[in-house]
Amino acid sequence: MGEIEDENIFCYTKKSSKKYKEADIKKIRKILESIVDKYARFEDTDTNPGFVILQDQPSFDIYERTVKEIVKIKDIERLLKSLDAVYRGYKNCRGIIGATAAIAWSPLKDKTYELIAYREKKKWGTKRTIDADSVKKVDKTCLSTFDNYDYRNKHNRLAPSSPCPILYGIRGDDEKELIRASALIKSEKVDCWMIFETNQGTDDHLLNRNISDVKSYQSVIIDGAVETNPHTIKGGHVFFTIKDSTGIIDCAAYEPTKEFRRAIRELCVGDIVEVYGGVRKKPLTVNIEKINIRHLAKQVEKVENPVCPKCGKHMKSKGKDQGYKCIICSRTSKKPMMKEKKRAIKTGFYEVPVCARRHLSKPLKRMIP
Repeated sequence: MGEIEDENIFCYTKKSSKKYKEADIKKIRKILESIVDKYARFEDTDTNPGFVILQDQPSFDIYERTVKEIVKIKDIERLLKSLDAVYRGYKNCRGIIGATAAIAWSPLKDKTYELIAYREKKKWGTKRTIDADSVKKVDKTCLSTFDNYDYRNKHNRLAPSSPCPILYGIRGDDEKELIRASALIKSEKVDCWMIFETNQGTDDHLLNRNISDVKSYQSVIIDGAVETNPHTIKGGHVFFTIKDSTGIIDCAAYEPTKEFRRAIRELCVGDIVEVYGGVRKKPLTVNIEKINIRHLAKQVEKVENPVCPKCGKHMKSKGKDQGYKCIICSRTSKKPMMKEKKRAIKTGFYEVPVCARRHLSKPLKRMIP
Protein backbone atom coordinates (compact mmCIF):
# COMPACT_ATOMS: atom_id res chain seq x y z
CA MET A 1 0.00 0.00 0.00
CA GLY A 2 3.03 2.27 -0.01
CA GLU A 3 6.73 2.88 0.23
CA ILE A 4 8.67 4.78 2.90
CA GLU A 5 12.46 5.10 2.84
CA ASP A 6 12.62 2.42 0.09
CA GLU A 7 10.74 -0.05 2.31
CA ASN A 8 7.42 -1.52 1.19
CA ILE A 9 4.45 -0.86 3.46
CA PHE A 10 1.75 -3.53 3.70
CA CYS A 11 -1.82 -3.62 4.96
CA TYR A 12 -3.76 -6.65 6.11
CA THR A 13 -7.37 -7.72 5.65
CA LYS A 14 -7.60 -9.12 9.18
CA LYS A 15 -6.87 -7.19 12.33
CA SER A 16 -5.28 -8.62 15.44
CA SER A 17 -7.57 -9.40 18.35
CA LYS A 18 -4.78 -8.41 20.72
CA LYS A 19 -5.46 -5.48 23.03
CA TYR A 20 -2.74 -2.90 23.49
CA LYS A 21 -1.37 -2.48 26.96
CA GLU A 22 -1.48 0.85 28.76
CA ALA A 23 2.26 1.26 28.28
CA ASP A 24 1.83 0.80 24.51
CA ILE A 25 -0.92 3.42 24.39
CA LYS A 26 1.26 5.89 26.29
CA LYS A 27 4.07 5.29 23.81
CA ILE A 28 1.72 5.86 20.85
CA ARG A 29 0.37 9.04 22.45
CA LYS A 30 3.90 10.36 23.00
CA ILE A 31 4.77 9.77 19.34
CA LEU A 32 1.59 11.50 18.15
CA GLU A 33 2.12 14.52 20.39
CA SER A 34 5.69 14.94 19.18
CA ILE A 35 4.51 14.83 15.54
CA VAL A 36 1.75 17.40 16.11
CA ASP A 37 4.06 19.68 18.09
CA LYS A 38 6.68 19.52 15.35
CA TYR A 39 4.57 19.87 12.21
CA ALA A 40 1.21 21.52 13.01
CA ARG A 41 0.84 25.11 11.81
CA PHE A 42 -0.71 26.49 14.99
CA GLU A 43 -0.33 30.06 13.75
CA ASP A 44 -2.95 29.33 11.07
CA THR A 45 -6.40 30.27 12.37
CA ASP A 46 -7.95 27.28 10.56
CA THR A 47 -5.54 24.74 12.04
CA ASN A 48 -7.18 22.88 14.93
CA PRO A 49 -5.57 19.44 15.08
CA GLY A 50 -6.51 16.50 17.24
CA PHE A 51 -5.82 12.80 17.58
CA VAL A 52 -7.84 9.88 18.90
CA ILE A 53 -6.61 6.42 19.98
CA LEU A 54 -9.26 3.69 20.28
CA GLN A 55 -9.01 -0.04 20.86
CA ASP A 56 -12.35 -0.69 19.11
CA GLN A 57 -14.14 0.97 16.21
CA PRO A 58 -17.10 3.17 17.18
CA SER A 59 -20.48 2.94 15.47
CA PHE A 60 -20.69 3.81 11.76
CA ASP A 61 -23.51 6.15 12.78
CA ILE A 62 -20.88 8.52 14.25
CA TYR A 63 -19.30 8.88 10.82
CA GLU A 64 -22.65 9.45 9.11
CA ARG A 65 -23.71 12.10 11.60
CA THR A 66 -20.38 13.91 11.27
CA VAL A 67 -20.27 13.96 7.49
CA LYS A 68 -23.94 14.92 7.08
CA GLU A 69 -24.81 17.18 9.99
CA ILE A 70 -23.32 19.43 12.68
CA VAL A 71 -21.62 17.54 15.52
CA LYS A 72 -20.65 19.26 18.77
CA ILE A 73 -17.26 18.77 20.39
CA LYS A 74 -18.82 18.09 23.80
CA ASP A 75 -20.86 15.20 22.31
CA ILE A 76 -17.76 13.65 20.77
CA GLU A 77 -15.84 14.02 24.04
CA ARG A 78 -18.68 12.33 25.91
CA LEU A 79 -18.57 9.44 23.40
CA LEU A 80 -14.79 9.11 23.60
CA LYS A 81 -14.86 8.96 27.38
CA SER A 82 -17.51 6.24 27.26
CA LEU A 83 -15.22 4.25 24.92
CA ASP A 84 -12.14 4.73 27.14
CA ALA A 85 -10.40 6.54 24.30
CA VAL A 86 -7.12 8.38 24.61
CA TYR A 87 -7.38 11.68 22.80
CA ARG A 88 -6.19 15.25 22.64
CA GLY A 89 -7.56 18.31 20.89
CA TYR A 90 -5.59 21.47 20.17
CA LYS A 91 -6.85 25.06 20.07
CA ASN A 92 -10.63 24.81 19.56
CA CYS A 93 -10.33 20.97 19.53
CA ARG A 94 -12.36 20.44 16.34
CA GLY A 95 -9.73 17.98 15.13
CA ILE A 96 -11.04 15.25 17.42
CA ILE A 97 -14.38 15.31 15.58
CA GLY A 98 -12.77 14.42 12.25
CA ALA A 99 -10.42 11.91 13.88
CA THR A 100 -13.31 10.07 15.55
CA ALA A 101 -15.37 10.07 12.36
CA ALA A 102 -12.41 8.70 10.39
CA ILE A 103 -12.09 5.75 12.77
CA ALA A 104 -15.85 5.15 12.65
CA TRP A 105 -15.94 5.09 8.84
CA SER A 106 -16.25 1.79 6.98
CA PRO A 107 -16.82 1.37 3.23
CA LEU A 108 -20.31 -0.06 3.76
CA LYS A 109 -21.92 1.80 0.83
CA ASP A 110 -19.13 3.02 -1.43
CA LYS A 111 -15.41 3.71 -1.40
CA THR A 112 -12.59 5.04 -3.54
CA TYR A 113 -8.81 5.09 -3.20
CA GLU A 114 -6.21 7.83 -3.25
CA LEU A 115 -2.49 7.43 -3.82
CA ILE A 116 -0.72 10.28 -2.06
CA ALA A 117 2.86 11.06 -3.02
CA TYR A 118 4.90 13.14 -0.55
CA ARG A 119 7.67 15.66 -1.20
CA GLU A 120 11.20 15.65 0.08
CA LYS A 121 11.32 17.71 3.26
CA LYS A 122 13.70 20.24 1.73
CA LYS A 123 11.02 21.06 -0.87
CA TRP A 124 8.18 21.75 1.58
CA GLY A 125 6.65 25.18 1.04
CA THR A 126 8.23 25.68 -2.40
CA LYS A 127 6.51 25.56 -5.80
CA ARG A 128 5.71 22.01 -6.91
CA THR A 129 7.12 20.61 -10.14
CA ILE A 130 4.56 18.36 -11.86
CA ASP A 131 4.37 17.96 -15.64
CA ALA A 132 0.82 18.78 -16.77
CA ASP A 133 1.06 16.60 -19.91
CA SER A 134 1.84 13.55 -17.78
CA VAL A 135 -1.25 14.27 -15.65
CA LYS A 136 -3.34 14.45 -18.84
CA LYS A 137 -1.88 11.10 -19.91
CA VAL A 138 -2.97 9.55 -16.63
CA ASP A 139 -6.45 11.02 -17.12
CA LYS A 140 -6.77 9.57 -20.63
CA THR A 141 -5.17 6.15 -20.10
CA CYS A 142 -5.96 5.19 -16.48
CA LEU A 143 -9.72 5.13 -16.83
CA SER A 144 -10.58 4.16 -13.26
CA THR A 145 -9.06 7.43 -12.00
CA PHE A 146 -11.06 10.65 -11.75
CA ASP A 147 -10.76 14.39 -11.13
CA ASN A 148 -7.21 14.56 -12.50
CA TYR A 149 -7.18 17.55 -14.81
CA ASP A 150 -9.56 20.36 -15.83
CA TYR A 151 -8.87 20.90 -19.52
CA ARG A 152 -11.07 23.94 -20.05
CA ASN A 153 -9.68 25.80 -17.03
CA LYS A 154 -6.13 24.35 -17.36
CA HIS A 155 -6.13 23.22 -13.75
CA ASN A 156 -4.01 20.35 -12.41
CA ARG A 157 -6.29 18.87 -9.76
CA LEU A 158 -3.70 16.40 -8.46
CA ALA A 159 -1.59 19.09 -6.80
CA PRO A 160 -2.79 20.74 -3.56
CA SER A 161 -2.90 24.52 -3.37
CA SER A 162 -1.50 24.67 0.17
CA PRO A 163 2.23 24.53 1.07
CA CYS A 164 1.78 21.09 2.67
CA PRO A 165 4.17 18.11 2.31
CA ILE A 166 1.95 16.43 -0.31
CA LEU A 167 3.26 16.46 -3.88
CA TYR A 168 0.13 15.05 -5.53
CA GLY A 169 -2.85 12.78 -4.94
CA ILE A 170 -4.43 10.50 -7.55
CA ARG A 171 -8.00 9.34 -6.90
CA GLY A 172 -9.61 6.26 -8.42
CA ASP A 173 -11.66 3.09 -8.08
CA ASP A 174 -8.81 0.61 -8.65
CA GLU A 175 -5.93 0.74 -6.18
CA LYS A 176 -3.65 -1.25 -8.50
CA GLU A 177 -4.19 1.18 -11.37
CA LEU A 178 -3.25 4.05 -9.05
CA ILE A 179 0.26 2.59 -8.81
CA ARG A 180 0.47 2.41 -12.61
CA ALA A 181 -0.86 5.95 -12.83
CA SER A 182 1.74 7.24 -10.40
CA ALA A 183 4.50 5.74 -12.53
CA LEU A 184 3.30 7.90 -15.45
CA ILE A 185 3.55 11.18 -13.52
CA LYS A 186 6.64 13.23 -14.32
CA SER A 187 7.50 15.35 -11.33
CA GLU A 188 10.11 16.30 -8.79
CA LYS A 189 11.39 13.38 -6.71
CA VAL A 190 8.79 11.51 -4.68
CA ASP A 191 10.04 10.96 -1.14
CA CYS A 192 7.42 8.36 -0.18
CA TRP A 193 3.87 7.34 -1.08
CA MET A 194 0.84 5.66 0.41
CA ILE A 195 -2.55 4.41 -0.80
CA PHE A 196 -5.58 5.27 1.33
CA GLU A 197 -9.10 3.84 1.22
CA THR A 198 -11.36 6.89 1.20
CA ASN A 199 -14.89 8.31 1.08
CA GLN A 200 -13.94 10.81 -1.64
CA GLY A 201 -16.24 10.96 -4.64
CA THR A 202 -19.00 8.99 -2.88
CA ASP A 203 -21.69 11.60 -2.09
CA ASP A 204 -21.70 10.22 1.46
CA HIS A 205 -22.40 13.74 2.72
CA LEU A 206 -25.77 14.15 0.97
CA LEU A 207 -29.23 13.93 2.55
CA ASN A 208 -32.51 13.62 0.65
CA ARG A 209 -34.65 16.45 1.99
CA ASN A 210 -37.93 18.28 1.49
CA ILE A 211 -37.27 22.00 1.29
CA SER A 212 -38.99 22.72 4.61
CA ASP A 213 -36.60 20.31 6.37
CA VAL A 214 -33.37 21.83 5.02
CA LYS A 215 -31.00 23.24 7.68
CA SER A 216 -27.87 25.40 7.51
CA TYR A 217 -24.61 23.59 6.69
CA GLN A 218 -26.32 20.40 5.54
CA SER A 219 -25.54 18.91 2.15
CA VAL A 220 -28.76 17.94 0.43
CA ILE A 221 -30.56 16.50 -2.57
CA ILE A 222 -33.78 18.40 -3.31
CA ASP A 223 -36.45 17.75 -5.95
CA GLY A 224 -38.48 20.70 -7.13
CA ALA A 225 -39.79 22.93 -9.87
CA VAL A 226 -37.95 26.07 -10.94
CA GLU A 227 -39.97 28.94 -9.44
CA THR A 228 -37.99 31.95 -10.72
CA ASN A 229 -35.82 32.32 -13.80
CA PRO A 230 -32.04 32.42 -13.14
CA HIS A 231 -30.44 35.85 -12.79
CA THR A 232 -26.81 36.88 -12.56
CA ILE A 233 -25.54 39.29 -9.91
CA LYS A 234 -22.31 41.25 -9.61
CA GLY A 235 -19.37 38.87 -9.42
CA GLY A 236 -20.91 36.42 -11.89
CA HIS A 237 -22.93 34.37 -9.37
CA VAL A 238 -26.17 32.90 -10.75
CA PHE A 239 -29.29 32.49 -8.58
CA PHE A 240 -32.75 30.96 -9.00
CA THR A 241 -35.36 29.43 -6.71
CA ILE A 242 -37.02 26.02 -6.68
CA LYS A 243 -40.25 24.96 -5.05
CA ASP A 244 -41.71 21.71 -3.75
CA SER A 245 -44.93 21.01 -1.85
CA THR A 246 -43.29 22.13 1.42
CA GLY A 247 -41.58 25.39 0.52
CA ILE A 248 -39.20 27.48 -1.61
CA ILE A 249 -35.40 27.79 -1.46
CA ASP A 250 -32.70 29.70 -3.31
CA CYS A 251 -30.09 27.85 -5.36
CA ALA A 252 -26.79 29.28 -6.56
CA ALA A 253 -24.04 28.53 -9.05
CA TYR A 254 -21.18 30.70 -7.85
CA GLU A 255 -18.51 32.20 -10.09
CA PRO A 256 -15.87 29.50 -9.30
CA THR A 257 -18.13 26.94 -11.02
CA LYS A 258 -17.16 28.60 -14.32
CA GLU A 259 -18.87 27.08 -17.40
CA PHE A 260 -21.38 25.17 -15.27
CA ARG A 261 -23.25 28.46 -14.93
CA ARG A 262 -24.13 28.40 -18.65
CA ALA A 263 -26.42 25.41 -18.11
CA ILE A 264 -27.94 27.01 -15.02
CA ARG A 265 -28.74 30.23 -16.91
CA GLU A 266 -30.75 28.18 -19.44
CA LEU A 267 -33.24 26.95 -16.82
CA CYS A 268 -36.70 28.46 -16.82
CA VAL A 269 -39.83 28.51 -14.68
CA GLY A 270 -41.53 25.12 -14.71
CA ASP A 271 -38.44 22.97 -15.26
CA ILE A 272 -38.28 20.01 -12.87
CA VAL A 273 -34.84 19.57 -11.32
CA GLU A 274 -32.95 17.58 -8.70
CA VAL A 275 -30.36 19.79 -7.01
CA TYR A 276 -27.30 18.50 -5.14
CA GLY A 277 -25.27 20.81 -2.89
CA GLY A 278 -24.27 22.31 0.44
CA VAL A 279 -26.46 24.81 2.26
CA ARG A 280 -25.16 28.19 3.39
CA LYS A 281 -26.45 29.67 6.63
CA LYS A 282 -28.13 32.96 5.78
CA PRO A 283 -30.18 33.19 3.71
CA LEU A 284 -30.63 29.44 3.19
CA THR A 285 -29.10 28.83 -0.24
CA VAL A 286 -28.05 25.58 -1.93
CA ASN A 287 -24.54 25.89 -3.39
CA ILE A 288 -24.99 23.57 -6.37
CA GLU A 289 -22.47 20.72 -6.85
CA LYS A 290 -24.45 19.07 -9.63
CA ILE A 291 -27.97 19.16 -11.02
CA ASN A 292 -30.21 16.59 -12.66
CA ILE A 293 -32.65 18.25 -15.06
CA ARG A 294 -35.57 15.81 -15.06
CA HIS A 295 -38.08 17.70 -17.21
CA LEU A 296 -37.89 20.79 -19.41
CA ALA A 297 -40.91 23.08 -19.52
CA LYS A 298 -42.26 23.97 -22.93
CA GLN A 299 -41.20 27.43 -24.10
CA VAL A 300 -42.84 29.25 -27.00
CA GLU A 301 -41.80 32.32 -28.96
CA LYS A 302 -43.53 34.67 -31.39
CA VAL A 303 -43.04 33.84 -35.07
CA GLU A 304 -45.10 36.60 -36.70
CA ASN A 305 -48.28 38.67 -36.35
CA PRO A 306 -51.55 36.74 -36.84
CA VAL A 307 -53.05 36.47 -40.34
CA CYS A 308 -56.58 37.79 -40.90
CA PRO A 309 -58.80 34.76 -41.76
CA LYS A 310 -60.90 36.90 -44.11
CA CYS A 311 -58.34 39.04 -45.92
CA GLY A 312 -55.29 36.75 -45.70
CA LYS A 313 -53.10 39.66 -44.66
CA HIS A 314 -50.97 40.01 -41.54
CA MET A 315 -52.64 42.09 -38.87
CA LYS A 316 -50.96 45.12 -37.32
CA SER A 317 -50.16 45.52 -33.64
CA LYS A 318 -52.45 47.89 -31.74
CA GLY A 319 -49.70 48.56 -29.19
CA LYS A 320 -48.04 46.68 -26.37
CA ASP A 321 -50.38 44.06 -24.88
CA GLN A 322 -53.35 45.45 -26.86
CA GLY A 323 -53.59 42.73 -29.48
CA TYR A 324 -53.72 42.96 -33.30
CA LYS A 325 -56.09 44.45 -35.93
CA CYS A 326 -56.59 43.94 -39.64
CA ILE A 327 -56.23 47.32 -41.37
CA ILE A 328 -58.57 46.18 -44.18
CA CYS A 329 -61.59 44.65 -42.44
CA SER A 330 -60.89 45.68 -38.80
CA ARG A 331 -61.01 42.12 -37.46
CA THR A 332 -58.95 41.69 -34.26
CA SER A 333 -56.91 38.98 -32.59
CA LYS A 334 -55.23 38.78 -29.23
CA LYS A 335 -52.56 36.19 -30.03
CA PRO A 336 -49.66 36.24 -32.51
CA MET A 337 -48.49 33.11 -34.33
CA MET A 338 -46.25 31.12 -31.96
CA LYS A 339 -43.92 28.16 -32.19
CA GLU A 340 -42.18 26.03 -29.60
CA LYS A 341 -38.74 27.37 -28.73
CA LYS A 342 -35.81 25.01 -28.91
CA ARG A 343 -34.09 24.76 -25.52
CA ALA A 344 -30.30 25.13 -25.29
CA ILE A 345 -30.09 22.43 -22.60
CA LYS A 346 -31.27 18.83 -22.40
CA THR A 347 -32.53 16.65 -19.60
CA GLY A 348 -29.86 14.81 -17.60
CA PHE A 349 -27.01 15.56 -15.22
CA TYR A 350 -24.72 18.58 -15.26
CA GLU A 351 -21.79 18.94 -12.84
CA VAL A 352 -19.38 21.66 -11.82
CA PRO A 353 -15.93 21.49 -13.47
CA VAL A 354 -13.08 19.55 -11.88
CA CYS A 355 -11.47 22.76 -10.60
CA ALA A 356 -14.58 23.53 -8.48
CA ARG A 357 -15.47 20.02 -7.29
CA ARG A 358 -15.65 19.18 -3.59
CA HIS A 359 -13.74 16.05 -2.56
CA LEU A 360 -16.85 14.19 -1.37
CA SER A 361 -18.95 15.05 -4.43
CA LYS A 362 -19.44 12.02 -6.66
CA PRO A 363 -18.34 12.82 -10.24
CA LEU A 364 -20.69 11.82 -13.03
CA LYS A 365 -17.94 9.52 -14.25
CA ARG A 366 -18.69 7.33 -11.23
CA MET A 367 -22.48 7.65 -11.59
CA ILE A 368 -23.15 7.22 -15.30
CA PRO A 369 -21.65 4.25 -17.21
